[in-house]
Amino acid sequence: MKKVIFALVCSFIVCACVLNCSAYEHEEYYKGAKKGEVLNVFNWGEYISDSYEDGMLDVNKEFEKLTGIKVNYVTFESNEDMYAKIKNGGASYDIIVPSDYMIERMIDENLLQKFDVKSLPNYHYIDEKYRGMYFDENDEYCVPYNVGMVGLIYNTKVVTETPDSWKIMWDEKYAGKILMIDNPRDAFAIPQKILGYSFNSTDEKELSDVAQMLIDQKPLLQGYVMDEVYNKMESGEAAMVPYYVGDFITMHDVNPDLAFVYPKEGVNIFVDAMCIPECAQNVSAAMKYINFMLDPEIGLCNAWYIGYASPNTGVVNNPDYADYAENKLLYPDEDSMPDVEYFHNLPQETLERFASLWNDIKVAGSSNTHIYVGFSVVGVCFAAYVVYSYIKKKKREYWYDFPNT
Repeated sequence: MKKVIFALVCSFIVCACVLNCSAYEHEEYYKGAKKGEVLNVFNWGEYISDSYEDGMLDVNKEFEKLTGIKVNYVTFESNEDMYAKIKNGGASYDIIVPSDYMIERMIDENLLQKFDVKSLPNYHYIDEKYRGMYFDENDEYCVPYNVGMVGLIYNTKVVTETPDSWKIMWDEKYAGKILMIDNPRDAFAIPQKILGYSFNSTDEKELSDVAQMLIDQKPLLQGYVMDEVYNKMESGEAAMVPYYVGDFITMHDVNPDLAFVYPKEGVNIFVDAMCIPECAQNVSAAMKYINFMLDPEIGLCNAWYIGYASPNTGVVNNPDYADYAENKLLYPDEDSMPDVEYFHNLPQETLERFASLWNDIKVAGSSNTHIYVGFSVVGVCFAAYVVYSYIKKKKREYWYDFPNT
């Protein structure tokens, strides 16, 4: 149903573009692009409206049509993967879309550029409650893109009770059917709340307690996932996973047997925002792109397609968005709002401890199959070498004994 309505909305927008040449506000702002100009964008997977199929709108293509700027669009799976790419200088991007705590970290490490958000004609659409946030108090480094929370997605055909606690992810009757999110901050957050700890704890013992819970859970897991979660949950291959509410809405559209709950212990709330990294080569095009993403029509298409809450008042107040704006998973009222906490950047020694513990968790309890396979491969290679040497020797003997003609 969501996709049908979305297709109708976007079809209307596309028609409006054809009839009016541009359905976008402040068209003059997008002029002046140089021929052959390229914009490199680094964003999460499944995080933008990217197809004209069934009447949907390809946002990047629309930007290219409007400005003449070519968009080179690349995706990442986690904040940590994105950070490593930027930090190590592996590539140059003009736009990145990190989450709050990672923005705070990248500001601290001088990896982001300041820019004047008030020079963006469409910035006034950003809701006041998403301005001056803890990770960018002076609104100098980023513009909010989406808002969301983490909860538990579960398959009602397998999980017959209605779970209300993260503890179900340690229930042995679901062994082999549990997925765990494959990044350390989100994974640690779950046992942190079970144990009554803060997401932002730096206490050594608390971090060790959390790591041990994740190690204890590992034999019950089907695996660790990020973007592959879609196939596993939509197909019914897995029973449950902690994941983002917007992605649940997308998955539920494919598999209506899926349900979602905010566990009673508490959940992470986050804001993802558009930033210009220090390594950016095309700041002018980046500013145009950010403004374009704030256009109410483009914001509406993205909000429909992605399924996350929007910080854009031009989207939330649009009558075509009413069914989403009234969805209490996305926009909970006071009665339905779970206990929430933001991630913050952590001291360097804590980050290093996180990385070390996460590595221990991923290695702990791993099957020794890979060791046996390794020995087997070595054995096969050795046997092949012996056979090869024997044949080679026989060939030499054969040619030595073969009479000259």
